[in-house]
Amino acid sequence: MKEYYLETISLIEKLHRLFLEVMKCELDNLKVDDINNVQALVLYNLGGEQISIGELTTRGCYLGSNVSYNLKKMVQYGYIDQVTSKHDKRSYVIKLSSKGMSLCKKIDAALDRQIAALGDDELSRIKDLTQTLRKLEIFWSNASIQRVRFNAGPRKIR
Repeated sequence: MKEYYLETISLIEKLHRLFLEVMKCELDNLKVDDINNVQALVLYNLGGEQISIGELTTRGCYLGSNVSYNLKKMVQYGYIDQVTSKHDKRSYVIKLSSKGMSLCKKIDAALDRQIAALGDDELSRIKDLTQTLRKLEIFWSNASIQRVRFNAGPRKIR
């Protein structure tokens, strides 16, 4: 059972990296060369909302990336606008510019095409997998927060 547990951990990271490669291909197809795949994912996770950098960071998984650096680049290239926070003038919130919103819609269409390419059986399995991964997320989150030692054996996740 341990080998499946460890393989799952490895697969999660591999799948994320593969998805970033797919995102790079989508950007290449769109002839977008002033934003990279990680930045496109950050942009997509921002969507039409106006949020803080901290909130954006908790929404997505940006392996090996510096979100602040990527946001700075996206502001520089006109994908994101910075707005001073109404509640704290020392901080700011971010939102998509019209250029960013346009690219976000194109990424959304690309994701729709990818989903359409999957069969109903695969989509059903992805739904089941997502539910299992959510349970694993809760299990790891609880273990991390409580700094649990599994000397007595871990509690089973349900």
